[in-house]
Amino acid sequence: MSQQTEEIVKLLKSKHLRVTPQRFAVYSNLLTREDHPTAEQILHDVNKDVPRSSQATIYSSLQALRDVGLVREVLLEEGVCRYDANVGRHHHFRCKVCGSIEDIPWEQFQCLDTAQLRPGLTVDNYEVTVHGVCDRC
Repeated sequence: MSQQTEEIVKLLKSKHLRVTPQRFAVYSNLLTREDHPTAEQILHDVNKDVPRSSQATIYSSLQALRDVGLVREVLLEEGVCRYDANVGRHHHFRCKVCGSIEDIPWEQFQCLDTAQLRPGLTVDNYEVTVHGVCDRC
């Protein structure tokens, strides 16, 4: 067993998740990506070599990983949920031409002054999404 495999298994177990082949494959796939894939893209990749996962299995794996804080949902466009294994605080840039998504370090922006919001609003977290054109387009 490779060191990376052992680390993933250990992390899943530390979060009290059963280490199923499908759950392992979903998380392992997300750890190697920076493109914020959809569940359908993950399903395609996971089943590329050995088809054994259904769409329902992928969704339930993603939900379990999200619920324990190993994966986060990223909603950058209407009706499309993307997933990210980078659960640290960061923002996103989305190219309006090619649709690529890139992480932006949290420190790139000044902190939001939540005291300026309407009284009665309590902020737990926030994320900035920047839309524009990437250097490849």
